[in-house]
Amino acid sequence: MTTDSATDSETVAAIDDWLARGDDETVRWEGRPRIQTVIPAAVVGLFILVAVAVAAAANGVPELAVVGLVGLLLPAWSYLRVTNTRFVVTDRALYRKTGVLSRTVQRVSLDRVQNSGLSQGVTGSLFGYGTVSVEAAGGGAISFEDVDDPGAVRDRIEGRNDRDGDEIPGTVEQWVAVRDEVRALRAALER
Repeated sequence: MTTDSATDSETVAAIDDWLARGDDETVRWEGRPRIQTVIPAAVVGLFILVAVAVAAAANGVPELAVVGLVGLLLPAWSYLRVTNTRFVVTDRALYRKTGVLSRTVQRVSLDRVQNSGLSQGVTGSLFGYGTVSVEAAGGGAISFEDVDDPGAVRDRIEGRNDRDGDEIPGTVEQWVAVRDEVRALRAALER
């Protein structure tokens, strides 16, 4: 999630429009596929548009140019698919929302998660994106495709990023008490 608190509250409000999370359920991470995943559809769409335009001009059939609309619709559909896909990790479950004309929300409870996997192709390794797949007890599965920094997403799912690596749990007073107790045990053993 972003670090700006105003943006965080707007993002959580947008998530709550489709996510039926509990009042005490906290969002750990939210994301969507990289927008760059639209590029192949845009290239294919441009190729179709140019090929149909050339064929229509060469054959003298301007009506054939209507088929070129497929070249425009392909990248538009791909863009809508990416922008309408959301992934959310809370402290209780994983959610995946997809759909352009309809909506599908998939939920896997974190207490049912058995395995998680991370895959990156050549371009994913070069540009820092990949797919995180999770298997759940009872046969359920969920995957977050083409997300930035998939290792960090996987760590969030597995609960490893709940606190900063520099933060030590407990207070100074509690650690002083632990130290004093260990010293007392050592002294008793050395007698």
